Amino acid sequence: MEEYKSILQKYWGYPDFRGIQKEIIESIGKGQDTLGLMPTGGGKSITFQVPALALEGVCIVITPLIALMKDQVDHLRERHISADAIYSGMTRTEIIKVLENAIFGGVKILYVSPERLSSDLFLQKLSRIKVSFITIDEAHCISQWGYDFRPSYLEIANIRKIKPECPILALTATATPKVVDDIQEKLEFKKKNVFKMSFERKNLAYVVRFAKDKDSELIHILNSVEGCSIVYVRSRKRAKDIALLLQSNNINATFYHAGLDHYTKNIRQKAWQNDEQRVMVATNAFGMGIDKPQVRTVVHYDCPDSLEAYFQEAGRAGRDGKKAYAVMLYNNNDEHKLIKRIADNFPPKEYIKEVYDHLAYFFQIGYASGLGHTFTFDIGKFCTAFHHFPIQVDAALHILDRAGYIHYEMDPDGKARLHFLLGRNDLYKLQELNGIEESVLEVLLRTYTGLFADYVFIDETYIAEKAGVSKQQVYNTLKSFSQRKIVHFIPQTKTPYITYRRNRIDGKDIALTKEIYEERMKEFERRIKTVIIYANNNSVCRSRQLLYYFGEEKTKNCGHCDVCLEHQTNQDSKSRIDSAKETILAFLADKKKHHITELKSLQIPERKLETTLHQLINEEIIQMDGSNIFLMDKK
Repeated sequence: MEEYKSILQKYWGYPDFRGIQKEIIESIGKGQDTLGLMPTGGGKSITFQVPALALEGVCIVITPLIALMKDQVDHLRERHISADAIYSGMTRTEIIKVLENAIFGGVKILYVSPERLSSDLFLQKLSRIKVSFITIDEAHCISQWGYDFRPSYLEIANIRKIKPECPILALTATATPKVVDDIQEKLEFKKKNVFKMSFERKNLAYVVRFAKDKDSELIHILNSVEGCSIVYVRSRKRAKDIALLLQSNNINATFYHAGLDHYTKNIRQKAWQNDEQRVMVATNAFGMGIDKPQVRTVVHYDCPDSLEAYFQEAGRAGRDGKKAYAVMLYNNNDEHKLIKRIADNFPPKEYIKEVYDHLAYFFQIGYASGLGHTFTFDIGKFCTAFHHFPIQVDAALHILDRAGYIHYEMDPDGKARLHFLLGRNDLYKLQELNGIEESVLEVLLRTYTGLFADYVFIDETYIAEKAGVSKQQVYNTLKSFSQRKIVHFIPQTKTPYITYRRNRIDGKDIALTKEIYEERMKEFERRIKTVIIYANNNSVCRSRQLLYYFGEEKTKNCGHCDVCLEHQTNQDSKSRIDSAKETILAFLADKKKHHITELKSLQIPERKLETTLHQLINEEIIQMDGSNIFLMDKK
């Protein structure tokens, strides 16, 4: 263990491990399959980065979070640790270079997106890489009982066939007991081996605020609690609308969602990270891998689909250990909206089969053909052509994906690409370039390498900023260059892709098994109902409700959630009233009639005096006769 501690001190400057980090590191160091359950902010990355440096070979880290990969690689390189990543959007040449470096010992920690695991190129190169162990981040994604099941995670088990001697380290911040068992089964653990931290957050006050007017309540909360905040919403449009609402009420805010280009996302994330923007209004696309300890408030304007999602998002508040708040805004409409999500996410089987048939008509795919073909998918045009609604179509395609008929890539990393067709020397011979074209060309040559050898991913927004022009002007310039055979330009696209995994069959023959449809729908319905129960349960401590959901039964009241504070208020109020009762009854013990004004001498606050007298009269202990008051005769 001393070697691990020495590495921790050398590269991270920490004197010792915290929580269950030490136990997890010792377990994976001994070559044991290991599952670590650590709440958000628990220091998961240390548990694989430290042993990766101590053990011989490459630690492969599988994570779905591309932004997190890049961030972690940058941080590791700053500490002089050799790290790299493979993710969608890289060219084949770039991927080969990274894998060859890993084969020859030039990489110590290699991050890989789960989609890469089914690539022949990756699997071929993997067999030649000396691997120390394999880390699975967000391990709950492998379980169909988890709130964020991803079919691509099921490919991980195939790596065990190529590297059967390599132990697995699975990490997650959110897993119920059922999911904990399923993770170990799906990853083929040689024996069960789980280390778990308590998910209790003593500094975080969970609050459910019943609010008819959520806009006003949100503004009130942000004006009442100082400091940095995240506001979670369900839609991209609402993210923008709420940010504008806050700005109009003099609250510094910006917004973030998956539809923004990479450059804009980075700019807004950094502005929030550096306290240039106080409030980030975002969909659930924001937050994974974000390490900002001093978030004082996380507000859920819209309810999430599960307590797992809520716990993870709410847990981004107060990671510095200081008092913070996680607030869910709730009203009578939310229960209806939550229940509606069940039907939206699981349309009838007949409808799903109909969408499959219409998809074939849309792409003009004949029977017994289509296998391996990929198409861009404009959901708007599809819905117009066949009179569908986008929400149900999206859900149907996800179910067809899980059933293995298609691969539906909803939000591809479709960055623009560029390749120069002219040689570098020929560029100087170009005539009649205008000022904008010269500026764009200069930025391209100064910013990107390899443009003359192969396609390179470019960021039009970044180029526009550096060239001092608009993004539209950059686009028009690159299109013009392309038409003049100066470059080959492939514009950025956010259009989803659909790839046929099997040849087309008749829709009526589509098999949607119980595991794919009924059991998944039942599990989704259960998660939705737990959110509704949590929001409406005003008798049990919020923290205890959440901890019990994650399998922690021996818990105590937190003392600062809305339920605990309400109970304390009621108890304090009862205590104060009991004291006032004793004072009044002692005064009336002489069994004489006293004028009501005489009670002022008891110095009981007026409102408490009225409440106490009302209770004593209702309990038939005292009686009023006009303005006189006296003890009732119990005979």
